[in-house]
Amino acid sequence: MELNKVVQVAAKACSKHDINVKKNYKVIRKVLHVSNPAYRVKYYRKWEHTLYFQGQEIPVKIFAMDEAVRPVLIFFHGGGWVTGSVHNYDRVCANLAKVTGHKVVAVDYHLAPEYKFPYAVQECYHLTKEILKNSEELFQIISDMVTLIGDSAGANLTAAVSLMARDLGEITVKRQILIYPAVNNDFTENSEFESIRENGTKYILTAKRMCDYMELYLDKEENRWNPYFAPLYAKDHSNQPDTLIITAGYDPLRDEGEAYGKLLKNSGNDVKVYRFPKMLHGFFALPLKYRAVSQCYELIRTYLEKEERKLHEKNKENSMVEIG
Repeated sequence: MELNKVVQVAAKACSKHDINVKKNYKVIRKVLHVSNPAYRVKYYRKWEHTLYFQGQEIPVKIFAMDEAVRPVLIFFHGGGWVTGSVHNYDRVCANLAKVTGHKVVAVDYHLAPEYKFPYAVQECYHLTKEILKNSEELFQIISDMVTLIGDSAGANLTAAVSLMARDLGEITVKRQILIYPAVNNDFTENSEFESIRENGTKYILTAKRMCDYMELYLDKEENRWNPYFAPLYAKDHSNQPDTLIITAGYDPLRDEGEAYGKLLKNSGNDVKVYRFPKMLHGFFALPLKYRAVSQCYELIRTYLEKEERKLHEKNKENSMVEIG
């Protein structure tokens, strides 16, 4: 399937002169902040429950349609671990709250290179643990009604937190949603994934840019194979959450996201993988008026509804027995 010709030309033009992320990441942050004015919604607020990690406050926003008790999505934003922020994702989080009927807890984790790996993973895990262990007190719901979700680098953090939760045994993550996840550790021409060569030069997110992001995020070379840095290369993918993975056809990250889904499924996990063949990396952040975007949100909504029905049936089985 081919992209619209206008979109192809525009994407190629944006990719032709690839910006040097390593030299200009601070400028990119400022441009993103100015070009993404706060999405004006009445249903978001700062979290009243202040949380700290290694002496730093973890900034959090909550998006909800009302004050009713609702299931929770913990959202980790994208941006290559370097340039994104919750501010850039106001519209995404507001749309998630509106379409799914969930409360969205959006985490403004600290960015690289000021905070290199594994700081962001540990920070996101710390927040997840706080919510899962105190979900009834904080949100009046059980921990089974909490789902992790992230896109791109945020999906990397989501997958890493789920692996960390299993490894440390302190909490149990029941569900995760990975939107075009970055789970690989090599975006050069030597990569095992064809989509990096196929889509890595002309569709806005380039392979070079991913290499720059990764170099800014990585603390030391030996951690390139750390499972919390590159979840794809964990030695064990068993006992992971029920997982929804969404990929884009013209995305350099397409193949690794789908490969991660296969690894999880082959390790005995419940996994659903969907590809949007005509879409570019980042399409999830576009307005809902675009058909593929609205379809993506609807996919997430129906997935969550099915998961919550499964939980309801399980609880019903545990609380009653038919005797006649």
